[in-house]
Amino acid sequence: MRFVTRSKVHVDRIATAWAIRRFIDPDATFVFVDRNADVSGLDAIPFDMRGAELGHHAGRCTFEALLDSYELLDPALRRMGAIVRTIDLLFESEPPEELAGLTAAFDELRDADITDEERLVRGWRVCEEIYVKCGGNRKEVRQ
Repeated sequence: MRFVTRSKVHVDRIATAWAIRRFIDPDATFVFVDRNADVSGLDAIPFDMRGAELGHHAGRCTFEALLDSYELLDPALRRMGAIVRTIDLLFESEPPEELAGLTAAFDELRDADITDEERLVRGWRVCEEIYVKCGGNRKEVRQ
């Protein structure tokens, strides 16, 4: 499967890509485009982009939309979804104290002078740790 999303990936897009590779398609590939790019001609599933089915809906983040769409019912993933949503939907407010470190880690990845592919690789390590802390079993995600 091939997926497309906006460049400068942050927590929701990183976690969504991690879940795609971890639970849906270990061989999935990702394409990164500018915010206003027309992706209608691409042979790829859009996520976390304007108008995408896999996106923010009814106060939920893209990660949660993915869990619903692919019927991923794992309680650890659902707990992780609440964390991703909280970090992603903070906008300009201060993160809850218990999530300040995670928020800073994802902000640092977004702002680093690295490729989106490298953001994913580094972010997936963080996602795996969040998942394990939420009660999931550890597994290496192929990069």
